[in-house]
Amino acid sequence: MNVFNFIVWAIIFTVLIWKFIASIRMVPTRKAYVVERLGRYRATLGAGFHALLPFLDKVVYIQDLREQTLNVPPQECFTSDNVKVHVDGVMYISVVDPVKASYGVTDYVFAAVQLAQTTTRSVIGTLELDRTFEERDLISSKVVEEVSQAGESWGITVHRYEIKGIATPHTVRNAMEQQVTAERERRALVASSEGEKQSRINRSEGQKMELINKSEGEMQRRINEAEGRAAEIGAIAEATALSIEKIADAISQAGGEQAVRMQLTETYLHQLSNLANPGTSVLLPADLTRLDALIDSIGLGYEGQAPRRERAAG
Repeated sequence: MNVFNFIVWAIIFTVLIWKFIASIRMVPTRKAYVVERLGRYRATLGAGFHALLPFLDKVVYIQDLREQTLNVPPQECFTSDNVKVHVDGVMYISVVDPVKASYGVTDYVFAAVQLAQTTTRSVIGTLELDRTFEERDLISSKVVEEVSQAGESWGITVHRYEIKGIATPHTVRNAMEQQVTAERERRALVASSEGEKQSRINRSEGQKMELINKSEGEMQRRINEAEGRAAEIGAIAEATALSIEKIADAISQAGGEQAVRMQLTETYLHQLSNLANPGTSVLLPADLTRLDALIDSIGLGYEGQAPRRERAAG
């Protein structure tokens, strides 16, 4: 009997020791322990050392406060133009209220994933197929907004949601590829026509500038030639006037008249020597046998001019 009592007390002592040891909890960083006392919520234990009352306090939930990555499985969605697509994504959440995460919902991870899927389906149902690939940010923002609103009562917050892929049926992919190919060909044709148009414009502008430059060059050349001819005529006229003045001055000097008569006589005789050339027809208004009278008649003009120059000089 004593042995039996000893065994019972040993068992009771062992259980007490184990309960006291189990009542001491070391909570890691970024963890939260939800404690109940006699079935009712008592406290939330943060990081550090904590001692609980044996047999009364019990840790019923352990919540991880770090950011969690949730995989949203692929699901069937229909666009507004009745095309079936498969959409999957990834969501990043974290627990901000361990009590609500423990008592507000049975499984906040499952609830968040389901809400993300339903929100994705509803948003894609308002978009056409082409826009579903362009409005990824819109879909993500709607999912974050809806899950965040529901997450307030679940004790969680949604940081972001990203769509990993949008899969379409094979026939739709072929049609989209053909559409993309046709669009690229159209853009290539437009670009080629625009390039040809610009090339023609550039060539016409170049020809226009070439003609303008040639006409301006021709105009300037003619102006330069005209100015050169005018300068030449002016210089000749000035030189002729100067030579006439010098000849007149020389004639007015002593012996000038005799020198002119001699020069005229030599010139006249020289020209007469050319009359002997064969085939020369000559009509002479004077008598060549009276050379003195002919020279006197030629010199009358000079004799008549001398008094006028002398009067002008006087």
